[in-house]
Amino acid sequence: MIRLNLSTAPRWIDLLPGLRLEVAPVTTAIMASARSDASLDNLDPDAPKEVLAVAMAKAVARRVITGWKGVGDDAGNPVAVTPDGIDALLDIWPVFEAFQNKILGQHLLLDAEKNDFALSLNGISAGATDTAKPASGDAKTAPRGKTRPKRTKAGRSGI
Repeated sequence: MIRLNLSTAPRWIDLLPGLRLEVAPVTTAIMASARSDASLDNLDPDAPKEVLAVAMAKAVARRVITGWKGVGDDAGNPVAVTPDGIDALLDIWPVFEAFQNKILGQHLLLDAEKNDFALSLNGISAGATDTAKPASGDAKTAPRGKTRPKRTKAGRSGI
């Protein structure tokens, strides 16, 4: 079931112990804006999908993170939210994973449930990847003529 949350107000999320993020809702407008982010234009079209995923997550994060608690500089002083700071925060693996799971997860699941539509960052199928392994060979043909039902040990038909 899709649950509609019509609130546009940012909410606080406990991302990791000691780290809280204030995030705006991830809306269609946010995702569309992130897909057209200038940072994605500089990516190699042949880059692995993981590189594209990180770039897309950072583009979304720069649009939805409006505040944070538990983020500081080398001396431990709190720092303001900035685009460079958001990118640096998501370069920390556990933070990236938690952001993917807690903030983008529900949206990515809905996107993955679409039939025959793949995420396309630049408007073509470059972002699409195959999901099934190729068949190992030709399928065997069905036997011709009548076939007999298999017999069980009791001598009865297994049907």
